[in-house]
Amino acid sequence: MNFWEKITGNDMTKEFKTFESRAQNLPTDYQAAWEKIKANLWQHSDFTGRNLMPILDGVLGLLEETAVDGQSVQEVLGDDIKGFCLALVGEEGAKSFRDKWRKQLNNNITKRLGK
Repeated sequence: MNFWEKITGNDMTKEFKTFESRAQNLPTDYQAAWEKIKANLWQHSDFTGRNLMPILDGVLGLLEETAVDGQSVQEVLGDDIKGFCLALVGEEGAKSFRDKWRKQLNNNITKRLGK
């Protein structure tokens, strides 16, 4: 990846298009779950969203493997997709920009108070 692709986000666009083409090969219930997972995970992205690319790739791989095995989406993800996504970002350590700003603000206040 060259500097220009990284600045413009073309590398992420290409990767995301690959994810979407892979998701089109899934059964319809898996595709619906994929859409819900994406919606829930984007809330935890950093400014660019690069921190979520490995997580999205792993989730899509899990969905592909379990679809081939013939398992249902409920067997794999359960009924709480939002909870599944929270567990994913918790394990991977994906922090949103709000988390980073909160930490920075707390550090600045601590410095000003002299502690």
